[in-house]
Amino acid sequence: MAVVGGIIGGGIFRTPATVAERVGSSGMVLIAWVVGGVVALIGAFCFGELGQRRPQAGGGYVYLRETWGPLPAFLYGWTLVLVIATGAIAAVAVTFANYALALAGLSDRLTVPLAVGTIVLLAGINYVGVRPAAITQNIFTVLKLAALATLIGAGIFLAAPTVAYRPLPPSTASSFGAALVPILFTYGGWQQTNFIAEEIIEPEKNLPRALVLGVAIVVAVYLLANLAYLRVLGAQGLAASTAPAADVMVAVLGPAGGKLIAAGIAVSTFGFLNLVILVTPRVLQAMAADGVFFARLAVLHPVHRTPAAAIVALAGCAALLTLSKTFGQLVDYVTFGDWIFFGLTVAGLFIYRAREPQAAFRVPGYPWTPALFVLAAAYVVVSAVVSNPKNAGIGAVLIAAGIPVFLYWRRSGPVV
Repeated sequence: MAVVGGIIGGGIFRTPATVAERVGSSGMVLIAWVVGGVVALIGAFCFGELGQRRPQAGGGYVYLRETWGPLPAFLYGWTLVLVIATGAIAAVAVTFANYALALAGLSDRLTVPLAVGTIVLLAGINYVGVRPAAITQNIFTVLKLAALATLIGAGIFLAAPTVAYRPLPPSTASSFGAALVPILFTYGGWQQTNFIAEEIIEPEKNLPRALVLGVAIVVAVYLLANLAYLRVLGAQGLAASTAPAADVMVAVLGPAGGKLIAAGIAVSTFGFLNLVILVTPRVLQAMAADGVFFARLAVLHPVHRTPAAAIVALAGCAALLTLSKTFGQLVDYVTFGDWIFFGLTVAGLFIYRAREPQAAFRVPGYPWTPALFVLAAAYVVVSAVVSNPKNAGIGAVLIAAGIPVFLYWRRSGPVV
């Protein structure tokens, strides 16, 4: 549930239109999503082996520290906590609030208060224990899968005739590659489950299973959702749509279908929010335990056994970003950096294998499969830099700003 909930947010309800616009035909749309799914599955296998080798709180932060050293690990945690996770929480909370208020018929002036209130509510649930947070995650993951099942069922079994549109230009190698970038972002998120490895029962066995099974479920759901989009809208109609999920549901079920999918998107974003608030504080906890962040954030609550101070700190930063309304730009600046650390983390598997050849769970197709994932991550980074060098430059500065912070913490020692 954590893997599925960490991947499925709002992307599958929007990204397919961008993909269709870039590749131009139904067959190429489906092939692009299959290729993206293969990369995601390889990533799940790689993170499964990494998690089995080091089932510790912090996930990618721990792997980077042990393979590439403390500075790259700190920069990953710095970027994640400063912008990526907090910005994602703020952005998704606002998206949830927009849909929830529209469904309730309330003024959009309540968007920010509702978004902040949602962050506080979910932080409170996670504060009092992993179990209530996990129950919340399970409920909302089931609900978001039910919403997508409704979309898929309506599109495949109740589809109206495809609307005719002017044909799009044929796909090229460059356009296919450009389509893979948003697809890989939409498939991203499985790695977050590794953050809570220390709190999973028998993580050496269950974490790899959860990662592979969870990603496989998402790949199947995404392919079926795209099949539904294409069956109702066609490739040209999908490319022209600004809200493909709503367009499909309205075409098949009328205005009631539009409200139904809006409720589904609200549920999906709420569940994604809970997952990010559940897992990300464990990175803060690991950083603090290493003495490169406030020591208080490593302390577990004496009753609830959760990193309570880290949860409060993360939620507070996300709420501030929501109030400042600067989260959108910040996330755009450093999203490419997330894939730098993705690639480095999986590349670290080669270092682990050299040091510790034996492992209970091993990536199939090694060394070719991890190498393919690293190449895919490099492609996403290069594409992001080429498409918007200004944003990439600002993002690089934000990431590099963590270097003096790291040096300060290392020199001054743990601070309560």
